Amino acid sequence: MKFKTKLITLVVAFLAAISFALPSQVNAAKGDQGVDWSRYQGDNGVFGYSTDKFGISQIGGYSGYSTYEQTTYKTQVASLIAAGKRVHTYIWWQNIDNTNLAKQVLDHFLAEVQTPKGSIVALDYEAGSTNTATLLWALDYIRDAGYTPMLYGYKSFLMSHIDLSQIASRYQLWLAEYPDYNVTTVPNYGYFPSFDNVGIFQFTSTYRAGGLDGNVDLTGITDSGYNGSTTTDSGKTYVKPSTDTPATNAGQQANNTTLSQIKAGDSVKVNFGTTRWANGVAMPSWVQGKTYTVQQVSGSNVLLGGIMSWINRSNVELLTTTSVPSISSGSTYTVQSGDSWWWIAYKYGMSMYTLAYNNGKSIYSVIHPGDILRVSGGYSAAVSSHTYYTVRSGDSFWSIASKYGISMYTLAANNGKSIYSLIYPGESLYIR
Repeated sequence: MKFKTKLITLVVAFLAAISFALPSQVNAAKGDQGVDWSRYQGDNGVFGYSTDKFGISQIGGYSGYSTYEQTTYKTQVASLIAAGKRVHTYIWWQNIDNTNLAKQVLDHFLAEVQTPKGSIVALDYEAGSTNTATLLWALDYIRDAGYTPMLYGYKSFLMSHIDLSQIASRYQLWLAEYPDYNVTTVPNYGYFPSFDNVGIFQFTSTYRAGGLDGNVDLTGITDSGYNGSTTTDSGKTYVKPSTDTPATNAGQQANNTTLSQIKAGDSVKVNFGTTRWANGVAMPSWVQGKTYTVQQVSGSNVLLGGIMSWINRSNVELLTTTSVPSISSGSTYTVQSGDSWWWIAYKYGMSMYTLAYNNGKSIYSVIHPGDILRVSGGYSAAVSSHTYYTVRSGDSFWSIASKYGISMYTLAANNGKSIYSLIYPGESLYIR
């Protein structure tokens, strides 16, 4: 017995030593908090707090007249993966009242989903009309495509337009309810929208100053599509998507890039808890969690674009990198299974619009494995049909709106704000 006891003690000690030495494996638990984004949060999103574990990004939707794309979706997915967060997808759902139209919309977007198989694909229904039968059919269709369906909305609106109990009997709900617009960092369950099968509770639209949706996972559903995560001794987290997509691969590439490799053109997020610039001057708290483009690199410091301030590399996290692989044969690329215009263009540091144009096609043209495309190794800025403005010191909604010939009320509304909201140097505003 003594020998057996000693042997067990040694084995336990050995296993404990191994578990201490290796990175820790983490799975989602009830109570994880996270954010949800649309184009208003910009290409790389706006992060809430260092303790957040997930994000949900809008891919686009149906407005009642036609489908529309969120040009920020793919880079937001990549940024969340780079930051070690689980990421999911949602689709705006308005005036879709028959299964034929539902199929057209879902066929369009499911082919473009950049989050892994098994991840959440939620339908955001908060305006217009639909019906219970169409919604159930659509949620079944998402499930059959290999994703985890959810329905998002406000309880009162949903109950007045559909049979919410019938939906909840088959799928988890993502419900929103909040008492005011004060900054709220934790759920107030006094305003919880009590209902069966609520998987996610969106408890505020002002998770941080300036506006940001805050959510809490009540069932562990945001773990769907991920095989846990690994956190190193230094605190860096790597999530493990169940399947790869171009956007998750881009995020993992950035997450695997060391801080010593940061260069001009990369996008970085200022770490939460950072209080001083490289020169020792106090840093405003609103800079924490914001994303900036690196303008210059000097020794251990990097210059943040827009705000034009130097910060130590150790105080930022890399979200996207401009590094590109060398091009074999100099000017062509052979399409592989799973490739897309976006992914090939990303690999070679160019716009997908330029890539398609150089090959006599549009980004809507179908490409097939074995196709040979002309590519360019040089970096070019992405072409976008939208205009953004980076706020500078002294700017106001009025001055920016006047510059672009639009109403300051429209400018504020386009960015999910009012004309009384605060804006900060370095913040990116959507113009048109």
